[in-house]
Amino acid sequence: MPESLPLLTVETLKRWRGLSYTRLVMEVSSMFIPSHQIPKQDLEVLVAEALSGFSSPDVVTMARLKDGLSVLELFHGQTMAFKDLAMTCTVRFLNYFLQKENRRATVIVATSGDTGGSAIQSAKGLRGLDVVVVYPRGRVTPVQEKQMITCLEENIHVFAADGSSDDIDQPVRRLFADQELVRSHNLMSLNSVNWSRVMIQLSHFIYAYLQLSGVERCEADAALPEMEVVVPTGGAGNIPQSRRPWPRP
Repeated sequence: MPESLPLLTVETLKRWRGLSYTRLVMEVSSMFIPSHQIPKQDLEVLVAEALSGFSSPDVVTMARLKDGLSVLELFHGQTMAFKDLAMTCTVRFLNYFLQKENRRATVIVATSGDTGGSAIQSAKGLRGLDVVVVYPRGRVTPVQEKQMITCLEENIHVFAADGSSDDIDQPVRRLFADQELVRSHNLMSLNSVNWSRVMIQLSHFIYAYLQLSGVERCEADAALPEMEVVVPTGGAGNIPQSRRPWPRP
């Protein structure tokens, strides 16, 4: 977790106005990831590789409707879930550190549907990661289930369990409460409050703000223009990042 939040000035926001989404992700990430942890040139490569598999060359697409309403399309990843945007980058960052330290990790993913498929597609074939996904039998969509059970990579392991996703969370919590088990198997998780995922998801809110708010016309000493964001959500995994991610200058 960051010890402090960076302050974005009007000048910085204006400079970012013309950036591609991929470049914006790199700029946002570099505010939180110091260069001694991931050098900037490595960060650029990791982000570019992570976002290279999206069906839209722009990664995210802005659809402008009438009466000032716009829709930011976040479904161009391999699983068609917004979670692909952050998961692909987070998994690349994790694998980067594991390779650097010559370590291997086991990632436990308890999913209600979207997270499992996104973690699988992001991590399949990576040498430093074993991904264990558990989903509630009969409580995910057929598409979500096929995204998980049809991956045949050796580092992907998928299990169906009886009960709800909340029921599955309970034994997973017990696993992580056993510190000896965590250390011996290098257990990790990729849930929705993983800081790296939150960090990356800041980018699509900032991207929408830069595209729609008119910040480029804002004077240096003026208050930032406000923008209303409506987030359709199931388990609220995208909600924590929807507040303005910077203080007023």
